[in-house]
Amino acid sequence: MTPTLAVDATGVTKNFGPVRAVDEITVQVAAGEVYGVLGPNGAGKTTFLRMLFGLIRPDCGSIRVFDKSWDQAGVGVLDGVAGFIESPRFYPYLTGRANLEGLALLDGGTRAGLIKEVLDIVDLTDRADRKVGGYSYGMRQRLGVAASLLREPKLLVLDEPANGLDPAGIRDMRALVKRLAASGLTVLLSSHDMGEVEEICDNVTILNRGSVAFHGTIAQLRTMAPDPGYLLATTDDRRALALAEHHHGVDVSLDPDAALVVTGRRSEVSAFVAALMRADVELLGFTETQTPLEALFFMLTDDTRPTSAHRSNQAQEALR
Repeated sequence: MTPTLAVDATGVTKNFGPVRAVDEITVQVAAGEVYGVLGPNGAGKTTFLRMLFGLIRPDCGSIRVFDKSWDQAGVGVLDGVAGFIESPRFYPYLTGRANLEGLALLDGGTRAGLIKEVLDIVDLTDRADRKVGGYSYGMRQRLGVAASLLREPKLLVLDEPANGLDPAGIRDMRALVKRLAASGLTVLLSSHDMGEVEEICDNVTILNRGSVAFHGTIAQLRTMAPDPGYLLATTDDRRALALAEHHHGVDVSLDPDAALVVTGRRSEVSAFVAALMRADVELLGFTETQTPLEALFFMLTDDTRPTSAHRSNQAQEALR
């Protein structure tokens, strides 16, 4: 017997006037997994999540949540589902605890002790009795997760939960999602950050201008990733460029910020760097411009980027 999918969206399309925001996308989320919907701003991520929550209706296609559709079950589709679209909002003059108590009452009440539990889960127990108006943005995001957990959901939907957070807030949010996933909760999140998705998701759909650019596992995505580029600082960039002409396995160009950009297989790049050392060209800096998955993400979603001679065959096939 085929297990019931947490989310089964098939051929979903949404138009806003002449603009096609979502174009026949299919997303299937298995129960118990962490699934990422990835794409740049305007790719259709939030539109898709709004349709999932019933805030807008698709023009065609179907969306089923734990085998229930909006046409058949109405708002009952959201039984066992919680989350937020964009940023959660609270009464700033109330404490975090009071906000959660009010939300619990609006949702029909909750079992004793649950508010304390969810505050513990999101690490807000020691700030629960402070007014939300004094919370940082990251604290409000975590309070939004706590509010969602009051429903004791089977599926948690988060729209760019780390967006706008500082590095510490991003770290805390990623750790929180990992803890929730480890508990067996199904998590569907959107993001424009490949690093976030790579770190916490099992499977991913990458959207570009409302269409699917990639479906699959993070492991499959890694096999498609190109070799990374490197920023190279030397004591003699002109000579380094001349030496590069004799190393056909690498491509070296001058960055607008006056650094050299080197692309190619790691072995070829290493050989080129060794040649610089032998030629007494000193190396002052050597850093990756992007991780391989970040480079692949931009290849899949940025139509203005030129084709690189060093893209993998799998990546070029994905782009086609």
